[in-house]
This record gives sequence, structure tokens and C-alpha cells, in this order.
Amino acid sequence: MSNDKKDNQPKPLSGTLDQFEPGGALGPIEDHNEREQRRNSLPPEQRELAVETSRFADLCQYLSQQHMDVPPQILEQAGRLSKLTIADRIRVLKDINRELMEYLNDVGQDPGVRQ
Repeated sequence: MSNDKKDNQPKPLSGTLDQFEPGGALGPIEDHNEREQRRNSLPPEQRELAVETSRFADLCQYLSQQHMDVPPQILEQAGRLSKLTIADRIRVLKDINRELMEYLNDVGQDPGVRQ
């Protein structure tokens, strides 16, 4: 019976998705220098897209750490990125990153104690 239980256990995904795991070819890179080297080895347009995408990811991670939601209009814009050309993605990501920075600035302003 123990063999039946083993057969019914979910099997871990492997193959193409492994490349996105830590240590995989497309996994997260903790070392800042290695990340920069990989980014700098890309063609110029892809490099610029990688820079803007990294900024967006960093901003989203910061919002998550602060227990803040990404504004819905930004989520909508980000959801449409895959349908755009690389040049348009870069332009839209720059706008999104600017909007997120303005959002953080606006919500971070402490009006102080009102009397």
C-alpha cells in the first residue's frame, strides 16, 4: 500500500521551469555585479528593457515589503506590456516607474500632527 501512496503524490515540476529557479539560467541573481554583467552583455534595446523591468520589479518588491498595493491603473498598464513592441515596452515601463515613484512620494508624505 505504501507504493500506492507514493504514486499518488504530486511530482515536482521539472524541465523548462527549472531555469527560473535560483541557480537556473533565468533564475534570480543575488549578486549585483553578476546581474550588471549579464545586463551589459545584452544588445542595447534589450539592455534598456532589462533596466526598466528591474526598476519595476524593485519598486513592486518595495511596495510588497511595505504592505502596499500597486495602484490598479498601473496593474492595467503592466498587463498590456506583452502586446507591445520592445521600444513601446521601454517607454511604458519608464512611465509606470515614474508613476510608482510619484505614488510612493505622495503616500509617504506625512502631514504631521494636526492641532
